Order: sequence, then structure tokens, then C-alpha cells
Amino acid sequence: MKQDVPLPQAYRLINHGPTVLVSAAHGGRRNLMAAAWAMPLDFNPPKIAVVLDKSTYTRKLIEAAGSFALNVPCRAQVDLAYTVGTCSGEEVDKFEAFNVGSFAGHVVEAPLVAGCVAWLECRLLPQPALQSEHDLFLGEVVAAQADSRAWAGGRWQYRDGAEADPALDALRTLHHIAAGRFFTCGEQVQGHSLFNQEPGA
Repeated sequence: MKQDVPLPQAYRLINHGPTVLVSAAHGGRRNLMAAAWAMPLDFNPPKIAVVLDKSTYTRKLIEAAGSFALNVPCRAQVDLAYTVGTCSGEEVDKFEAFNVGSFAGHVVEAPLVAGCVAWLECRLLPQPALQSEHDLFLGEVVAAQADSRAWAGGRWQYRDGAEADPALDALRTLHHIAAGRFFTCGEQVQGHSLFNQEPGA
């Protein structure tokens, strides 16, 4: 069900602002945390930004490893997203504690989280001032994959109304509000250019 995503399209995997699970590994240790503030920065080469608090163990692993992954969880993983975002991995392996399946990526050491709908492997672009002063981490996406049930032709395939697919609803991405409450991605609407409209229409 996993398919490679061309790197110039990787930004589309998180362009709509989903919560992500940030994974990292170094020196025989691994960790996983949730982050609500992640966004694309560039197309080619694709770059992303994510905010990681100084207190997080994942941040320490990323700084040591020089790489990380963004995993895009879905509605079926809402409890996992909430849980890994509310506890520390310093003393416990979250993958073992919460029975999180994982698999190896194409490029980076960070484990990729099974059951997600997209995965972006990233090489850290060190920016000491941004990291220290603003907790802002930049990465270049070096590999990307998506679940072919939810992603095809370079875009998400969620449908609404009469075309809605209940099986696909479980794969909708999560968007954190506060205190463990999430939206799932909702109805799509098509915009049309105003240049083509008749005056006064």
C-alpha cells in the first residue's frame, strides 16, 4: 500500500497542516513525539520546518543523528498521536510501550511508523540560532512515501457526500486543536479563477 512520492510533490503531503509524528534514532535509541507545528518551506529540493521544544528527547536524538522523519498519522491513530505527544521517551521506548509498529525508511535511520498515511524522511539542515532561540528545525526531504489508498496522482483522495468512502474516512489526517482534541481533514471545495468571470456576474 506504500508508494514512493516524487520529491517535488513531497510538500503536498503536509501542505494542509496535519499533525505529524516526529521519529528519530541515534546510538541504539529511538523515539517518537507528536508535533502540531510542521509545514513545507520549498519545492525542489523540498524543505520542511517543525517546532521541537527543548525538553523533548526526540530533539536530542535529531541533533545527534542529523536526520529525522515526519510520519502523518490518520484518524485510526488518534489515540497514538495523543499519547506520544503527552509523555517523554527519555525513560521508556514508546514503540515498545505502546506497541507501535515500524519499518525502515529508504535513507534515514529514524524508524517510520506503520499505519500512517505518509512518511517524509529528512536530513537536518542545522540552523543553531533558529533551533536555540525559536525551537525551529529545518529539514530537507530526501525520501517520501504515501499510502496508495489515500494518495494518488499527486494528491489526497478523500471524498465527501455521495462519493464518501467509509474505509477512506479512517485514513483522514489529524489536525490538533488543543487538549487532545483533533479535527480530521474535511470537505474539499474547488476554487475557480475570477479572471474568467463576466463583469457583474
